[in-house]
Amino acid sequence: MRLGVLDVGSNTVHLLVVDAHPGARPLPAHSHKAELRLAQLLDDSGAIGPEGIDKLIGVIHEALQAAEDKGAEEVLPFATSAVREATNADDVLARVKAETGVELQVLTGAEEARLTFLAARRWFGWSAGKLLVLDIGGGSLEIAYGIDEEPDAAVSLPLGAGRLTAGWLPGDPPEPEDIRALRRHARAQIARTVGEFTRFGAPDHVVATSKTFKQLARLAGAARSAEGLYAQRELKRESLEAWVPRLAGMTVAQRAELPGVSEGRAAQLLAGALVAEGAMDLFGVETLEVCPWALREGVILRKLDHLSVE
Repeated sequence: MRLGVLDVGSNTVHLLVVDAHPGARPLPAHSHKAELRLAQLLDDSGAIGPEGIDKLIGVIHEALQAAEDKGAEEVLPFATSAVREATNADDVLARVKAETGVELQVLTGAEEARLTFLAARRWFGWSAGKLLVLDIGGGSLEIAYGIDEEPDAAVSLPLGAGRLTAGWLPGDPPEPEDIRALRRHARAQIARTVGEFTRFGAPDHVVATSKTFKQLARLAGAARSAEGLYAQRELKRESLEAWVPRLAGMTVAQRAELPGVSEGRAAQLLAGALVAEGAMDLFGVETLEVCPWALREGVILRKLDHLSVE
C-alpha cells in the first residue's frame, strides 16, 4: 500500500509518501516539505498566534493535495513539541480539524523517543546490540536506550535547536556570554538524565538522527546526501569540538555557505552543535553513526506492525 506520514514538526511540516507492506522496508516515493518554524512563531504567552495557525492550515492543505496526487491510500498525521507545548494547543488542533479534516495526533516526548528508537533499531538490526539513540529536533532533544525494539529508557528534553536559538542566541554572530549561558543550560539539562541511562551499562552502538546531526557530520567530513542512504556517516566528538568555536564566530550567512548546511537551518546550527557536543561529552561518546531513518519512519513501521497483526 502507499502510505503518507504528515509530520508537523517544530521546524518543518513534512509529508513523506512511501510504498510499504508488513515485513518490508518502506520505500520513499515522494517528499513534500514546508519550513514553517512553529517553534519560533510562539507569542510571549507560549501560544501559536492566528497568523501561525493560518500558515499551518495552508501548509496542511498543500500536503494533503500532494498525498492525493501521489495516490496515498492513508495519511498518518502527527505533531511534535511545538504544538504539544503551545498554550493554545487544543484550539490549534480544533481549527486544523475543522478546516482540513485532519486530526493531528500529538505525540508525547517519550513517544517521539520510542518511535525514533524503533526506526534506528530496524535500520541497524539486532547485531547492533544495545543502542543509544540521540535526536535533536527543532523543539526538543530525544534520548533513548535499549537492546530490544522498545527502549529501556526514553526521555525528551526542551533542547531543540530552533527553540534554543530563539530563546538564547539573539545576536548574529551571538555574544560569547550568551553562548556560554546556553552551553551551561544545555549541559545541566542533559546531566540530570544521564544516570537514568548509564545504570543499564555502556551501549554497543551510539546512533544519531535528525537534520542537525546530519549537517554536523557533513561538516566533519561525512559523505554527502547525494551518496545515498547506505553510505556510512559518522561524527566524532573531537571533530565536533573543533567546529563549535568556529560556528560560534560565524554569522548566519557565513554558516549557510558551509558544505551541507541549508540556508533555513544555518541560524540554529550553533545551538544544535552545543547540544550535540554536550550529549556526546556527558554520555562519554567518542563516535556516533548517523541513521537515515528517524521519527517518520518509526511512525510508518509501527503502523505496518499493527496491520500485520490485524
